[in-house]
Amino acid sequence: MSENLEEYTNKVIEEFEAVSKDAERVQRETLKSILEDNASAEYLLSLGLNGRTDPESFKACVPLVTHEDLEPYINRILAGEKSSILTRKPITHMAFSSGTTQGKSKYIPWDPDSIMVHSKLIFHTAFAFRNRAFPIKNGKVLSFSYRKNPTENEAGIKVATATALVTGDEQYTPIMAAINSQVCSPQEVTLCPDFEQGLYCHLLCGLIFRDQIQFLYTPFAHSLVNAFRTLEQVWEELCNDLREGVLSSRVTDPSVRTAMSKILKPDPELANLIHKICTGLNNWYGVVQELFPNAKYLLGIMTGTMLPYVERLRHYAGEVPVLTSDYGASEGWIAVNVHPTVPPELASYTMLPQIGYFEFLPLAQNSIAKPVGLTEVKVGEEYEIVMTTPAGLYRYKVGDVVKVTGFYNSTPEFNFVRRSNLLLSINVDKNTENDLYISVMAASKVLAKEKLDVIDFTSHVDLSIEPGHYVIFLEISGEASEEVLSECCNCLDKSFIEAGYVTNRAINLIGPLELRVVRRGTFHKILESSVGRGAAVSQFKTPRCVPSTNTQVMQILTENVEKKYSSTHYN
Repeated sequence: MSENLEEYTNKVIEEFEAVSKDAERVQRETLKSILEDNASAEYLLSLGLNGRTDPESFKACVPLVTHEDLEPYINRILAGEKSSILTRKPITHMAFSSGTTQGKSKYIPWDPDSIMVHSKLIFHTAFAFRNRAFPIKNGKVLSFSYRKNPTENEAGIKVATATALVTGDEQYTPIMAAINSQVCSPQEVTLCPDFEQGLYCHLLCGLIFRDQIQFLYTPFAHSLVNAFRTLEQVWEELCNDLREGVLSSRVTDPSVRTAMSKILKPDPELANLIHKICTGLNNWYGVVQELFPNAKYLLGIMTGTMLPYVERLRHYAGEVPVLTSDYGASEGWIAVNVHPTVPPELASYTMLPQIGYFEFLPLAQNSIAKPVGLTEVKVGEEYEIVMTTPAGLYRYKVGDVVKVTGFYNSTPEFNFVRRSNLLLSINVDKNTENDLYISVMAASKVLAKEKLDVIDFTSHVDLSIEPGHYVIFLEISGEASEEVLSECCNCLDKSFIEAGYVTNRAINLIGPLELRVVRRGTFHKILESSVGRGAAVSQFKTPRCVPSTNTQVMQILTENVEKKYSSTHYN
Protein backbone atom coordinates (compact mmCIF):
# COMPACT_ATOMS: atom_id res chain seq x y z
CA MET A 1 0.00 0.00 0.00
CA SER A 2 1.55 3.30 -1.11
CA GLU A 3 -0.14 5.43 1.55
CA ASN A 4 0.42 4.79 5.23
CA LEU A 5 -2.16 2.90 7.25
CA GLU A 6 -3.58 5.89 9.10
CA GLU A 7 -4.14 7.82 5.87
CA TYR A 8 -5.81 4.82 4.32
CA THR A 9 -8.16 4.12 7.24
CA ASN A 10 -9.14 7.80 7.36
CA LYS A 11 -10.03 7.57 3.68
CA VAL A 12 -12.10 4.43 4.30
CA ILE A 13 -14.05 6.20 7.06
CA GLU A 14 -14.65 9.22 4.82
CA GLU A 15 -16.10 6.94 2.12
CA PHE A 16 -18.31 5.22 4.70
CA GLU A 17 -19.56 8.57 5.97
CA ALA A 18 -20.47 9.60 2.42
CA VAL A 19 -22.52 6.49 1.58
CA SER A 20 -24.20 6.40 4.98
CA LYS A 21 -25.43 9.99 4.49
CA ASP A 22 -27.07 9.09 1.18
CA ALA A 23 -28.25 5.55 1.86
CA GLU A 24 -31.52 5.74 -0.11
CA ARG A 25 -29.80 6.84 -3.32
CA VAL A 26 -27.06 4.23 -2.84
CA GLN A 27 -29.72 1.53 -2.38
CA ARG A 28 -31.50 2.49 -5.61
CA GLU A 29 -28.19 2.43 -7.50
CA THR A 30 -27.25 -0.92 -5.97
CA LEU A 31 -30.57 -2.48 -7.01
CA LYS A 32 -30.26 -0.99 -10.49
CA SER A 33 -26.78 -2.46 -10.90
CA ILE A 34 -27.91 -5.93 -9.77
CA LEU A 35 -30.98 -5.95 -12.05
CA GLU A 36 -29.18 -4.55 -15.10
CA ASP A 37 -26.47 -7.16 -14.78
CA ASN A 38 -28.98 -10.00 -14.46
CA ALA A 39 -31.78 -8.74 -16.71
CA SER A 40 -31.50 -11.78 -18.97
CA ALA A 41 -31.83 -14.29 -16.10
CA GLU A 42 -34.64 -16.78 -16.63
CA TYR A 43 -36.00 -16.19 -13.13
CA LEU A 44 -36.43 -12.43 -13.57
CA LEU A 45 -37.80 -12.77 -17.11
CA SER A 46 -40.41 -15.28 -15.93
CA LEU A 47 -41.71 -12.72 -13.42
CA GLY A 48 -42.23 -10.07 -16.09
CA LEU A 49 -39.68 -7.56 -14.90
CA ASN A 50 -38.64 -6.97 -18.52
CA GLY A 51 -35.48 -5.04 -17.79
CA ARG A 52 -36.99 -2.55 -15.33
CA THR A 53 -34.67 -1.64 -12.46
CA ASP A 54 -36.67 0.71 -10.23
CA PRO A 55 -37.62 -0.50 -6.71
CA GLU A 56 -41.35 -0.04 -7.35
CA SER A 57 -41.45 -2.34 -10.40
CA PHE A 58 -39.11 -4.78 -8.71
CA LYS A 59 -41.37 -5.14 -5.67
CA ALA A 60 -44.51 -5.36 -7.80
CA CYS A 61 -43.15 -8.19 -9.96
CA VAL A 62 -40.82 -10.17 -7.71
CA PRO A 63 -42.25 -12.06 -4.72
CA LEU A 64 -40.65 -12.59 -1.33
CA VAL A 65 -38.99 -16.01 -1.29
CA THR A 66 -37.34 -18.48 1.05
CA HIS A 67 -34.59 -20.93 0.24
CA GLU A 68 -37.19 -23.62 -0.29
CA ASP A 69 -38.76 -21.56 -3.10
CA LEU A 70 -35.42 -21.35 -4.92
CA GLU A 71 -34.36 -24.97 -4.49
CA PRO A 72 -35.64 -26.11 -7.91
CA TYR A 73 -33.48 -23.44 -9.61
CA ILE A 74 -30.49 -24.18 -7.38
CA ASN A 75 -30.78 -27.91 -8.07
CA ARG A 76 -30.70 -27.26 -11.82
CA ILE A 77 -27.50 -25.26 -11.39
CA LEU A 78 -25.96 -28.00 -9.24
CA ALA A 79 -26.92 -30.51 -11.94
CA GLY A 80 -24.83 -28.59 -14.47
CA GLU A 81 -27.25 -26.41 -16.46
CA LYS A 82 -25.20 -23.57 -17.97
CA SER A 83 -28.05 -21.29 -18.98
CA SER A 84 -28.83 -18.00 -17.28
CA ILE A 85 -31.11 -19.39 -14.58
CA LEU A 86 -30.77 -16.96 -11.66
CA THR A 87 -28.01 -14.75 -13.04
CA ARG A 88 -26.71 -13.69 -16.44
CA LYS A 89 -23.37 -15.40 -15.84
CA PRO A 90 -23.32 -19.11 -15.02
CA ILE A 91 -22.94 -19.74 -11.30
CA THR A 92 -19.70 -21.61 -10.65
CA HIS A 93 -19.66 -21.67 -6.84
CA MET A 94 -22.11 -22.63 -4.11
CA ALA A 95 -21.85 -21.91 -0.40
CA PHE A 96 -23.39 -24.46 1.89
CA SER A 97 -24.55 -24.07 5.44
CA SER A 98 -23.90 -26.85 7.92
CA GLY A 99 -27.56 -27.28 8.83
CA THR A 100 -26.67 -27.68 12.51
CA THR A 101 -30.06 -26.54 13.77
CA GLN A 102 -32.45 -28.14 11.28
CA GLY A 103 -30.22 -31.07 10.34
CA LYS A 104 -30.28 -30.18 6.63
CA SER A 105 -27.65 -28.31 4.62
CA LYS A 106 -28.55 -25.52 2.20
CA TYR A 107 -26.78 -24.69 -1.04
CA ILE A 108 -26.61 -20.98 -1.78
CA PRO A 109 -25.54 -19.32 -5.06
CA TRP A 110 -22.20 -17.55 -4.70
CA ASP A 111 -20.57 -14.87 -6.84
CA PRO A 112 -16.85 -14.68 -5.91
CA ASP A 113 -16.23 -11.33 -7.61
CA SER A 114 -18.93 -9.35 -5.81
CA ILE A 115 -18.42 -11.17 -2.50
CA MET A 116 -14.73 -10.28 -2.37
CA VAL A 117 -15.47 -6.63 -3.19
CA HIS A 118 -17.96 -6.63 -0.32
CA SER A 119 -15.56 -8.52 1.95
CA LYS A 120 -12.91 -5.85 1.44
CA LEU A 121 -15.47 -3.13 2.25
CA ILE A 122 -16.56 -4.91 5.42
CA PHE A 123 -13.09 -5.87 6.67
CA HIS A 124 -11.47 -2.51 5.92
CA THR A 125 -14.37 -0.40 7.25
CA ALA A 126 -14.50 -2.37 10.49
CA PHE A 127 -10.73 -2.21 10.84
CA ALA A 128 -10.66 1.55 10.24
CA PHE A 129 -13.00 2.20 13.16
CA ARG A 130 -11.42 -0.49 15.33
CA ASN A 131 -7.91 0.81 14.76
CA ARG A 132 -8.88 4.27 15.96
CA ALA A 133 -9.86 2.79 19.32
CA PHE A 134 -7.29 -0.03 19.50
CA PRO A 135 -4.35 0.78 17.20
CA ILE A 136 -2.16 -2.18 16.26
CA LYS A 137 1.34 -2.42 14.91
CA ASN A 138 2.59 -4.41 11.95
CA GLY A 139 2.71 -7.72 13.76
CA LYS A 140 0.76 -10.96 13.43
CA VAL A 141 -2.70 -12.32 14.17
CA LEU A 142 -3.32 -15.53 16.08
CA SER A 143 -6.24 -16.76 13.99
CA PHE A 144 -8.05 -19.94 14.99
CA SER A 145 -9.33 -20.59 11.50
CA TYR A 146 -9.90 -23.90 9.79
CA ARG A 147 -10.63 -24.34 6.13
CA LYS A 148 -11.36 -27.09 3.67
CA ASN A 149 -10.67 -26.40 0.03
CA PRO A 150 -13.82 -26.41 -2.11
CA THR A 151 -14.95 -29.71 -3.54
CA GLU A 152 -16.27 -30.00 -7.08
CA ASN A 153 -19.47 -31.87 -7.80
CA GLU A 154 -19.96 -33.88 -10.98
CA ALA A 155 -21.06 -30.75 -12.83
CA GLY A 156 -17.92 -28.86 -11.85
CA ILE A 157 -19.62 -26.56 -9.33
CA LYS A 158 -17.22 -25.65 -6.51
CA VAL A 159 -18.82 -26.12 -3.10
CA ALA A 160 -17.61 -25.00 0.34
CA THR A 161 -18.76 -23.06 3.37
CA ALA A 162 -19.05 -19.29 3.02
CA THR A 163 -16.10 -18.84 5.39
CA ALA A 164 -13.92 -21.16 3.32
CA LEU A 165 -14.91 -19.48 0.05
CA VAL A 166 -13.92 -16.07 1.41
CA THR A 167 -10.69 -17.05 3.18
CA GLY A 168 -9.66 -19.37 0.34
CA ASP A 169 -10.07 -16.73 -2.37
CA GLU A 170 -6.79 -15.48 -3.84
CA GLN A 171 -7.81 -11.91 -2.99
CA TYR A 172 -8.21 -12.63 0.74
CA THR A 173 -4.53 -12.55 1.75
CA PRO A 174 -3.76 -9.15 0.13
CA ILE A 175 -7.01 -7.74 1.55
CA MET A 176 -5.93 -8.68 5.07
CA ALA A 177 -2.27 -7.77 4.56
CA ALA A 178 -3.35 -4.23 3.67
CA ILE A 179 -4.68 -3.80 7.22
CA ASN A 180 -1.78 -5.46 9.06
CA SER A 181 -3.77 -8.66 9.64
CA GLN A 182 -1.45 -11.47 8.55
CA VAL A 183 -1.86 -14.74 10.40
CA CYS A 184 0.99 -16.38 12.31
CA SER A 185 0.15 -19.96 11.30
CA PRO A 186 1.28 -21.55 8.02
CA GLN A 187 -1.50 -22.21 5.52
CA GLU A 188 -0.99 -25.97 5.97
CA VAL A 189 -2.21 -25.63 9.56
CA THR A 190 -5.40 -23.83 8.51
CA LEU A 191 -6.00 -26.52 5.87
CA CYS A 192 -5.27 -29.46 8.18
CA PRO A 193 -8.09 -32.01 7.72
CA ASP A 194 -7.98 -32.91 11.43
CA PHE A 195 -9.12 -29.76 13.22
CA GLU A 196 -7.72 -30.87 16.61
CA GLN A 197 -4.25 -31.22 15.09
CA GLY A 198 -4.77 -27.83 13.46
CA LEU A 199 -5.86 -26.26 16.76
CA TYR A 200 -2.81 -27.63 18.55
CA CYS A 201 -0.53 -26.10 15.90
CA HIS A 202 -2.36 -22.75 15.99
CA LEU A 203 -1.65 -22.61 19.73
CA LEU A 204 1.99 -23.53 19.19
CA CYS A 205 2.41 -20.89 16.46
CA GLY A 206 0.86 -18.28 18.76
CA LEU A 207 3.40 -19.11 21.47
CA ILE A 208 6.34 -19.05 19.03
CA PHE A 209 5.35 -15.55 17.86
CA ARG A 210 3.86 -14.43 21.21
CA ASP A 211 5.55 -11.01 21.27
CA GLN A 212 4.33 -10.20 17.73
CA ILE A 213 0.67 -11.14 18.26
CA GLN A 214 -1.47 -7.99 17.86
CA PHE A 215 -4.88 -9.60 18.27
CA LEU A 216 -6.60 -12.98 18.40
CA TYR A 217 -9.31 -13.82 15.91
CA THR A 218 -11.87 -16.47 15.06
CA PRO A 219 -15.02 -16.20 12.94
CA PHE A 220 -17.17 -17.25 15.94
CA ALA A 221 -16.54 -16.90 19.67
CA HIS A 222 -17.09 -20.61 20.27
CA SER A 223 -13.79 -21.42 18.54
CA LEU A 224 -11.84 -19.10 20.86
CA VAL A 225 -13.35 -20.70 23.96
CA ASN A 226 -12.61 -24.13 22.53
CA ALA A 227 -9.02 -23.08 21.86
CA PHE A 228 -8.37 -22.01 25.44
CA ARG A 229 -10.14 -25.02 26.92
CA THR A 230 -7.76 -27.09 24.79
CA LEU A 231 -4.80 -25.02 26.02
CA GLU A 232 -5.73 -25.97 29.58
CA GLN A 233 -5.25 -29.62 28.61
CA VAL A 234 -2.16 -29.48 26.37
CA TRP A 235 -0.01 -26.61 27.68
CA GLU A 236 2.67 -28.89 29.13
CA GLU A 237 2.94 -30.73 25.81
CA LEU A 238 3.29 -27.39 24.02
CA CYS A 239 6.07 -26.40 26.42
CA ASN A 240 7.87 -29.65 25.66
CA ASP A 241 7.63 -28.96 21.89
CA LEU A 242 9.12 -25.50 22.44
CA ARG A 243 11.89 -26.86 24.64
CA GLU A 244 12.93 -29.68 22.29
CA GLY A 245 12.08 -28.02 18.99
CA VAL A 246 10.20 -31.15 17.92
CA LEU A 247 6.49 -31.28 17.15
CA SER A 248 4.33 -33.56 19.26
CA SER A 249 3.51 -36.99 17.85
CA ARG A 250 -0.19 -36.09 18.20
CA VAL A 251 0.25 -34.17 14.91
CA THR A 252 0.47 -36.78 12.17
CA ASP A 253 -0.38 -34.82 9.02
CA PRO A 254 2.83 -34.82 6.90
CA SER A 255 2.30 -31.40 5.30
CA VAL A 256 1.61 -29.80 8.67
CA ARG A 257 4.69 -31.40 10.25
CA THR A 258 6.83 -30.13 7.37
CA ALA A 259 5.43 -26.60 7.63
CA MET A 260 5.83 -26.49 11.41
CA SER A 261 9.42 -27.75 11.23
CA LYS A 262 10.35 -24.54 9.43
CA ILE A 263 9.32 -22.33 12.37
CA LEU A 264 9.71 -24.60 15.42
CA LYS A 265 13.24 -24.47 16.84
CA PRO A 266 14.53 -25.46 20.31
CA ASP A 267 13.87 -22.59 22.73
CA PRO A 268 14.23 -23.69 26.38
CA GLU A 269 13.98 -20.10 27.59
CA LEU A 270 10.57 -19.59 25.94
CA ALA A 271 9.39 -23.00 27.17
CA ASN A 272 10.34 -22.13 30.75
CA LEU A 273 8.57 -18.77 30.49
CA ILE A 274 5.34 -20.35 29.19
CA HIS A 275 5.53 -22.98 31.94
CA LYS A 276 5.97 -20.30 34.61
CA ILE A 277 3.03 -18.27 33.23
CA CYS A 278 0.66 -21.24 33.05
CA THR A 279 1.50 -22.54 36.53
CA GLY A 280 1.07 -19.06 37.98
CA LEU A 281 -2.46 -18.50 36.69
CA ASN A 282 -5.51 -18.67 38.96
CA ASN A 283 -8.06 -20.86 37.13
CA TRP A 284 -6.64 -19.57 33.83
CA TYR A 285 -7.83 -16.03 34.45
CA GLY A 286 -6.02 -13.55 32.18
CA VAL A 287 -4.12 -16.18 30.19
CA VAL A 288 -4.40 -14.06 27.03
CA GLN A 289 -2.78 -10.97 28.51
CA GLU A 290 -0.01 -13.06 30.08
CA LEU A 291 0.85 -15.18 27.05
CA PHE A 292 0.40 -12.43 24.45
CA PRO A 293 1.56 -9.18 26.08
CA ASN A 294 1.05 -7.04 22.97
CA ALA A 295 -2.42 -8.29 22.06
CA LYS A 296 -4.90 -5.42 21.84
CA TYR A 297 -8.15 -7.43 21.64
CA LEU A 298 -9.96 -10.69 20.91
CA LEU A 299 -12.15 -10.51 17.82
CA GLY A 300 -14.98 -12.68 16.53
CA ILE A 301 -18.75 -12.75 16.29
CA MET A 302 -19.85 -12.46 19.92
CA THR A 303 -23.57 -11.77 19.53
CA GLY A 304 -26.64 -13.95 19.03
CA THR A 305 -25.84 -17.63 19.50
CA MET A 306 -22.28 -16.68 20.53
CA LEU A 307 -23.26 -14.39 23.42
CA PRO A 308 -23.19 -17.20 26.03
CA TYR A 309 -19.44 -17.63 25.45
CA VAL A 310 -18.52 -14.00 26.11
CA GLU A 311 -18.14 -14.22 29.89
CA ARG A 312 -15.84 -17.21 29.62
CA LEU A 313 -13.79 -15.37 27.01
CA ARG A 314 -13.50 -12.37 29.32
CA HIS A 315 -12.18 -14.71 32.01
CA TYR A 316 -9.45 -15.93 29.66
CA ALA A 317 -8.80 -12.43 28.29
CA GLY A 318 -8.30 -10.65 31.61
CA GLU A 319 -7.81 -6.98 30.76
CA VAL A 320 -7.73 -7.56 26.99
CA PRO A 321 -11.00 -6.29 25.40
CA VAL A 322 -13.41 -8.74 23.77
CA LEU A 323 -14.81 -7.25 20.54
CA THR A 324 -17.54 -8.45 18.23
CA SER A 325 -16.77 -8.46 14.52
CA ASP A 326 -19.17 -8.04 11.60
CA TYR A 327 -22.54 -9.33 10.49
CA GLY A 328 -23.05 -11.65 7.59
CA ALA A 329 -24.74 -14.85 6.49
CA SER A 330 -23.98 -17.59 3.99
CA GLU A 331 -26.08 -15.51 1.57
CA GLY A 332 -23.73 -12.51 1.83
CA TRP A 333 -22.48 -9.65 3.99
CA ILE A 334 -25.03 -7.41 5.68
CA ALA A 335 -23.53 -4.97 8.21
CA VAL A 336 -20.39 -3.79 9.95
CA ASN A 337 -19.43 -2.98 13.55
CA VAL A 338 -18.36 0.68 13.64
CA HIS A 339 -18.67 0.91 17.44
CA PRO A 340 -15.89 -1.43 18.57
CA THR A 341 -15.74 -0.12 22.14
CA VAL A 342 -19.36 -1.11 22.85
CA PRO A 343 -19.50 -4.47 24.69
CA PRO A 344 -20.97 -7.42 22.76
CA GLU A 345 -24.08 -7.50 24.95
CA LEU A 346 -25.01 -4.02 23.67
CA ALA A 347 -23.40 -4.15 20.22
CA SER A 348 -25.22 -2.90 17.14
CA TYR A 349 -24.36 -3.39 13.49
CA THR A 350 -24.49 -0.71 10.82
CA MET A 351 -25.82 -1.46 7.34
CA LEU A 352 -23.59 -0.87 4.33
CA PRO A 353 -26.07 0.26 1.66
CA GLN A 354 -23.79 -0.55 -1.30
CA ILE A 355 -23.32 -4.31 -0.66
CA GLY A 356 -26.85 -5.47 -1.49
CA TYR A 357 -30.43 -4.28 -1.73
CA PHE A 358 -32.16 -4.66 1.63
CA GLU A 359 -35.76 -4.70 2.74
CA PHE A 360 -37.17 -5.27 6.20
CA LEU A 361 -40.28 -7.31 6.93
CA PRO A 362 -42.06 -5.96 10.05
CA LEU A 363 -42.84 -8.52 12.73
CA ALA A 364 -45.57 -6.53 14.47
CA GLN A 365 -48.44 -8.81 15.39
CA ASN A 366 -51.94 -8.56 13.94
CA SER A 367 -50.86 -6.80 10.78
CA ILE A 368 -50.48 -7.71 7.13
CA ALA A 369 -46.82 -6.87 6.90
CA LYS A 370 -45.24 -5.39 3.80
CA PRO A 371 -41.47 -4.95 3.66
CA VAL A 372 -40.07 -1.44 4.08
CA GLY A 373 -36.89 0.00 2.65
CA LEU A 374 -33.58 0.36 4.42
CA THR A 375 -34.15 4.02 5.30
CA GLU A 376 -37.82 3.50 6.26
CA VAL A 377 -37.35 1.29 9.32
CA LYS A 378 -38.42 2.56 12.74
CA VAL A 379 -36.26 2.57 15.86
CA GLY A 380 -37.37 -0.03 18.38
CA GLU A 381 -39.18 -2.23 15.85
CA GLU A 382 -38.25 -5.80 14.95
CA TYR A 383 -37.88 -6.94 11.34
CA GLU A 384 -36.85 -9.96 9.33
CA ILE A 385 -34.07 -9.12 6.85
CA VAL A 386 -34.85 -9.51 3.14
CA MET A 387 -31.93 -9.22 0.74
CA THR A 388 -31.24 -9.03 -2.98
CA THR A 389 -27.73 -9.93 -4.12
CA PRO A 390 -25.66 -10.07 -7.33
CA ALA A 391 -25.53 -13.87 -6.93
CA GLY A 392 -29.17 -14.40 -7.88
CA LEU A 393 -31.06 -14.04 -4.62
CA TYR A 394 -33.98 -11.67 -5.14
CA ARG A 395 -36.15 -10.55 -2.21
CA TYR A 396 -34.76 -13.47 -0.25
CA LYS A 397 -35.82 -13.91 3.38
CA VAL A 398 -32.57 -14.53 5.23
CA GLY A 399 -34.33 -15.77 8.36
CA ASP A 400 -32.63 -13.35 10.77
CA VAL A 401 -34.73 -11.14 13.04
CA VAL A 402 -33.17 -7.83 14.07
CA LYS A 403 -34.21 -4.87 16.19
CA VAL A 404 -33.45 -1.37 14.92
CA THR A 405 -31.52 0.61 17.54
CA GLY A 406 -30.88 3.84 15.66
CA PHE A 407 -29.30 5.33 12.57
CA TYR A 408 -25.75 6.16 11.54
CA ASN A 409 -26.51 9.19 9.39
CA SER A 410 -29.28 7.74 7.17
CA THR A 411 -28.37 4.04 7.35
CA PRO A 412 -29.91 1.89 10.11
CA GLU A 413 -28.19 0.15 12.99
CA PHE A 414 -29.59 -2.95 14.64
CA ASN A 415 -29.16 -5.72 17.21
CA PHE A 416 -29.45 -9.34 16.22
CA VAL A 417 -32.49 -10.83 18.02
CA ARG A 418 -32.92 -14.39 16.79
CA ARG A 419 -33.43 -16.69 13.84
CA SER A 420 -37.00 -16.32 12.59
CA ASN A 421 -37.69 -20.05 12.95
CA LEU A 422 -36.01 -20.41 16.34
CA LEU A 423 -38.83 -20.32 18.84
CA LEU A 424 -39.70 -22.43 21.83
CA SER A 425 -43.43 -22.74 21.38
CA ILE A 426 -46.07 -25.27 22.39
CA ASN A 427 -49.33 -23.35 22.59
CA VAL A 428 -49.53 -19.56 22.39
CA ASP A 429 -46.13 -19.25 24.12
CA LYS A 430 -43.29 -17.76 22.09
CA ASN A 431 -39.86 -17.79 23.70
CA THR A 432 -36.89 -16.67 21.62
CA GLU A 433 -33.21 -17.51 21.67
CA ASN A 434 -32.67 -14.46 23.87
CA ASP A 435 -35.33 -15.64 26.33
CA LEU A 436 -33.54 -18.99 26.51
CA TYR A 437 -30.22 -17.24 27.08
CA ILE A 438 -31.66 -15.15 29.93
CA SER A 439 -33.09 -18.27 31.55
CA VAL A 440 -29.79 -20.19 31.32
CA MET A 441 -27.80 -17.23 32.64
CA ALA A 442 -30.12 -17.07 35.65
CA ALA A 443 -29.57 -20.78 36.26
CA SER A 444 -25.81 -20.34 35.92
CA LYS A 445 -25.88 -18.06 38.98
CA VAL A 446 -27.35 -20.97 40.96
CA LEU A 447 -24.54 -23.23 39.75
CA ALA A 448 -22.00 -20.57 40.69
CA LYS A 449 -22.81 -21.33 44.36
CA GLU A 450 -20.77 -24.51 43.89
CA LYS A 451 -18.19 -22.76 41.70
CA LEU A 452 -19.51 -24.42 38.56
CA ASP A 453 -19.98 -23.01 35.06
CA VAL A 454 -22.35 -23.77 32.20
CA ILE A 455 -20.11 -25.06 29.41
CA ASP A 456 -22.88 -25.12 26.80
CA PHE A 457 -26.61 -25.58 26.42
CA THR A 458 -29.48 -26.18 24.06
CA SER A 459 -33.23 -26.78 24.20
CA HIS A 460 -35.98 -28.94 22.75
CA VAL A 461 -39.77 -28.94 22.74
CA ASP A 462 -40.99 -32.38 23.82
CA LEU A 463 -44.45 -33.12 22.44
CA SER A 464 -44.21 -36.89 22.89
CA ILE A 465 -46.40 -36.71 25.99
CA GLU A 466 -49.28 -34.44 26.93
CA PRO A 467 -48.97 -31.68 27.86
CA GLY A 468 -45.85 -30.74 25.92
CA HIS A 469 -42.96 -29.19 27.81
CA TYR A 470 -39.61 -27.48 27.36
CA VAL A 471 -36.42 -29.53 27.78
CA ILE A 472 -33.15 -27.76 28.59
CA PHE A 473 -29.88 -29.66 28.09
CA LEU A 474 -26.95 -28.35 30.16
CA GLU A 475 -23.32 -29.38 30.15
CA ILE A 476 -21.64 -28.12 33.31
CA SER A 477 -18.03 -27.98 34.45
CA GLY A 478 -18.26 -30.42 37.36
CA GLU A 479 -20.47 -32.36 39.77
CA ALA A 480 -23.33 -30.40 41.33
CA SER A 481 -25.43 -31.50 44.27
CA GLU A 482 -28.97 -32.77 43.78
CA GLU A 483 -30.27 -29.79 45.70
CA VAL A 484 -28.50 -27.28 43.45
CA LEU A 485 -29.59 -29.02 40.24
CA SER A 486 -33.21 -29.12 41.42
CA GLU A 487 -33.00 -25.42 42.22
CA CYS A 488 -31.38 -24.86 38.84
CA CYS A 489 -34.32 -26.58 37.10
CA ASN A 490 -36.88 -24.44 38.93
CA CYS A 491 -34.84 -21.33 38.14
CA LEU A 492 -34.91 -22.16 34.42
CA ASP A 493 -38.69 -22.56 34.54
CA LYS A 494 -39.47 -19.38 36.43
CA SER A 495 -37.08 -17.33 34.29
CA PHE A 496 -39.28 -17.78 31.21
CA ILE A 497 -41.55 -14.80 31.86
CA GLU A 498 -43.27 -14.49 28.46
CA ALA A 499 -47.00 -14.07 29.16
CA GLY A 500 -48.19 -17.01 27.05
CA TYR A 501 -45.76 -19.36 28.78
CA VAL A 502 -46.57 -18.21 32.33
CA THR A 503 -50.34 -18.42 31.76
CA ASN A 504 -50.24 -21.87 30.17
CA ARG A 505 -47.78 -23.26 32.73
CA ALA A 506 -50.02 -22.08 35.56
CA ILE A 507 -53.02 -24.02 34.20
CA ASN A 508 -50.90 -27.00 33.08
CA LEU A 509 -51.46 -26.55 29.35
CA ILE A 510 -47.64 -26.61 29.24
CA GLY A 511 -45.99 -29.27 31.38
CA PRO A 512 -43.15 -28.80 33.90
CA LEU A 513 -39.85 -27.77 32.37
CA GLU A 514 -37.31 -30.59 32.32
CA LEU A 515 -33.59 -30.17 32.93
CA ARG A 516 -31.33 -32.84 31.45
CA VAL A 517 -27.68 -32.71 32.51
CA VAL A 518 -25.35 -34.23 29.90
CA ARG A 519 -21.85 -35.66 30.20
CA ARG A 520 -18.77 -33.53 29.80
CA GLY A 521 -17.80 -33.40 26.13
CA THR A 522 -21.33 -33.88 24.79
CA PHE A 523 -21.37 -30.57 22.92
CA HIS A 524 -17.92 -31.32 21.53
CA LYS A 525 -19.43 -34.52 20.09
CA ILE A 526 -22.08 -32.37 18.40
CA LEU A 527 -19.28 -30.27 16.91
CA GLU A 528 -17.45 -33.38 15.71
CA SER A 529 -20.66 -34.76 14.20
CA SER A 530 -21.26 -31.49 12.36
CA VAL A 531 -17.69 -31.44 11.03
CA GLY A 532 -18.07 -35.06 9.96
CA ARG A 533 -21.04 -34.01 7.81
CA GLY A 534 -18.94 -31.36 6.05
CA ALA A 535 -19.34 -28.27 8.26
CA ALA A 536 -16.38 -25.98 8.91
CA VAL A 537 -15.17 -25.87 12.52
CA SER A 538 -14.77 -22.10 12.40
CA GLN A 539 -18.36 -21.71 11.18
CA PHE A 540 -19.91 -24.04 13.76
CA LYS A 541 -22.73 -22.70 15.92
CA THR A 542 -24.29 -24.74 18.72
CA PRO A 543 -27.98 -25.19 17.87
CA ARG A 544 -30.00 -23.47 20.58
CA CYS A 545 -33.29 -25.22 19.82
CA VAL A 546 -33.12 -28.73 18.41
CA PRO A 547 -36.21 -29.99 16.56
CA SER A 548 -37.14 -33.68 16.59
CA THR A 549 -36.27 -33.80 12.87
CA ASN A 550 -32.60 -33.19 13.68
CA THR A 551 -32.06 -36.83 14.58
CA GLN A 552 -28.25 -36.72 14.69
CA VAL A 553 -28.06 -34.02 17.36
CA MET A 554 -31.03 -35.39 19.32
CA GLN A 555 -29.39 -38.81 19.42
CA ILE A 556 -26.10 -37.40 20.76
CA LEU A 557 -27.94 -35.42 23.43
CA THR A 558 -30.20 -38.29 24.48
CA GLU A 559 -27.38 -40.84 24.67
CA ASN A 560 -25.33 -38.57 26.95
CA VAL A 561 -27.95 -37.59 29.53
CA GLU A 562 -26.72 -38.33 33.06
CA LYS A 563 -29.44 -36.75 35.21
CA LYS A 564 -33.00 -35.50 34.76
CA TYR A 565 -35.04 -33.05 36.83
CA SER A 566 -38.60 -31.74 36.50
CA SER A 567 -39.54 -28.28 37.69
CA THR A 568 -41.81 -27.91 40.71
CA HIS A 569 -41.98 -24.14 40.40
CA TYR A 570 -45.69 -24.04 39.45
CA ASN A 571 -46.78 -26.88 41.79
